[in-house]
Amino acid sequence: MLKRIVRRNFLLLIILCISTSVLSQEPQKKSKNIILLIGDGMGLSEISSSLYFNDNPSSFLRFNTVGLSMTSSSKELITDSAAGATAFASGIKTYNGAIGVDEQMNPVETLVELISKKGVVTGLVSTSSVVHATPAAFYAHQESRRMYDAIAEDLVKSDIDFFAGGGLQYFQNRADGKNLIKALRDRNFQVETEKLPQKISEKKQAILLAADGMPKMSENRGNFLTNATMLAIGQLSKNPEGFFLMVEGSQIDWGGHANDGEYLINELIDFDKTIGAVLDFAKKNGETLVIVTADHETGGFSLSANEGNYNKIIASFSTTGHTATMVPVFAQGPGEGHFGGIYQNTNIFFLMKRLFNRN
Repeated sequence: MLKRIVRRNFLLLIILCISTSVLSQEPQKKSKNIILLIGDGMGLSEISSSLYFNDNPSSFLRFNTVGLSMTSSSKELITDSAAGATAFASGIKTYNGAIGVDEQMNPVETLVELISKKGVVTGLVSTSSVVHATPAAFYAHQESRRMYDAIAEDLVKSDIDFFAGGGLQYFQNRADGKNLIKALRDRNFQVETEKLPQKISEKKQAILLAADGMPKMSENRGNFLTNATMLAIGQLSKNPEGFFLMVEGSQIDWGGHANDGEYLINELIDFDKTIGAVLDFAKKNGETLVIVTADHETGGFSLSANEGNYNKIIASFSTTGHTATMVPVFAQGPGEGHFGGIYQNTNIFFLMKRLFNRN
């Protein structure tokens, strides 16, 4: 009897090992397109607010694959947006304030630079200035995130094919007299500074609709984030080799810094709406991986009971700065299974790089 049990368990173990081996050898489906949506400063409580303060079902509920990202920078337990975005864009831990450089201030290759060599087109959409820390890390190499004029020059010279957001003041009427609007047009960009175009362009697109950051949602920004994102997708998806698009809900972070719950929630719901539009595209397209995450959490935001009333939620904060808490990573589309688990934020770069591999 004992021998039969041992023999049966041994056979089951062999079958399990063979099955695991076969599964591990299955070719991984590559992603033709990747859309990375970054809710700056967006932790789990911020995401949870989309359940309680939204007139529509939360887009986060549409994801099945969820992981957790550890966000510390190389020298600090609590990261800033520059180091956090450099981790996503280049796969390294670096010091707070660094844009596309390592701890020794040496430039590091970005995902945009890497995949552009393979014919993949790239774009950025942000509700901040396009030279702000998060978008900048995907194309620039500067020792400080505050070097906005130099970062703008990096953008002009970069491989980015589409960008939309604020930051016009860094491209014209500069202290150094350089006219970067002309420089963009010389590099085959259609430049828009008044309103978001309604149609895709045969040229690259540079859309700069505010002197610095875009207006708040409460200041009638409207559907800029969703519309600019879908315009970018429409333009970039014409490329047969695929595209990469980074979309940043920048001002979730700003609401956290201000300890302004209404500001934060309005920006989060706008971001949530954009996620929904992207997921709708990806579902129809079938070749697009959608990743949603944050560079860090801001404000120590929580959804608290109001004066002990467990049926009434109020926003509360523990700091005006960033926190060290892990942040969620949501994924849907080809390769989404790689994004479950707990890992360093740099892992997101390496996964995107692997999934973009055309070899």
